[in-house]
Amino acid sequence: MNKGILLNKSIELSIQIINCYKWLCENKKEFVMSKQLLRSGTSIGANIHEAQFAASRADFIAKMQIALKEASETEYWLIVLTKTEYLDEHFRYLTDNCVSLKRMLISTLRTSKNNI
Repeated sequence: MNKGILLNKSIELSIQIINCYKWLCENKKEFVMSKQLLRSGTSIGANIHEAQFAASRADFIAKMQIALKEASETEYWLIVLTKTEYLDEHFRYLTDNCVSLKRMLISTLRTSKNNI
């Protein structure tokens, strides 16, 4: 997996999550779940970016594992926000992008762990 592609996709998702957060606050007056979404959604890319400068392979794997956990949490908040009707089908792309990023992280972690 090209690390640049993974990093770029995580940055794209972060921007989409930030825009969704703004929309939820301004249009739906939803501040609690949207803040959780913002934190987990932007943490994915931060951890992937940090992993690029890991001190060791173990450190790299640990950072990527945290990114995967944050992606899983982000997916959870997107599901909850959709099921509570704060988000509708117009925001489906967020979940799709998050799931795609999760798959990439799983693949990266599997490869990294197999190469130890």
